[in-house]
Amino acid sequence: MKHTLKPAQYLILLAVMLTASVGDTLLSHGMAQVGPVSLQHLGMLFSAMKNLWVVAGILCLLGFFASYLTALSWADLTFVLPSTAFGYVVVALLSRFWLHEEISIYRWLGIILIVCGVGFVANGPSRTEHAQHPGPSVGQELDPLA
Repeated sequence: MKHTLKPAQYLILLAVMLTASVGDTLLSHGMAQVGPVSLQHLGMLFSAMKNLWVVAGILCLLGFFASYLTALSWADLTFVLPSTAFGYVVVALLSRFWLHEEISIYRWLGIILIVCGVGFVANGPSRTEHAQHPGPSVGQELDPLA
């Protein structure tokens, strides 16, 4: 099925993918600096909140949440979530070249399988056009029983 997305909607999906990938990578970098957190050392979570990499990661993930909610407002979850699968590739590339993590051939093959599988899912039917629900005008009271 052909999806009729506007350029702004493609940008929202790109923002969902990039903010999640970059946010997770920033959190990983920051938590590597903070050190291990356990039930016996929960205070380390508060220390983590002082790490600029962790703060930047949280801000990116807030951007992810905002763009994710925006995408869900006009498309089905079964369309939005799979469309972010390329984020696995972005995370792997950032992890390899910025965090200098070793990524085995099995992980690369797994990432490729996920992205290919999502390609099959994305070609299925989805509802990207929702009926417009008129919201209350400014000052109009909402009646939950109406």
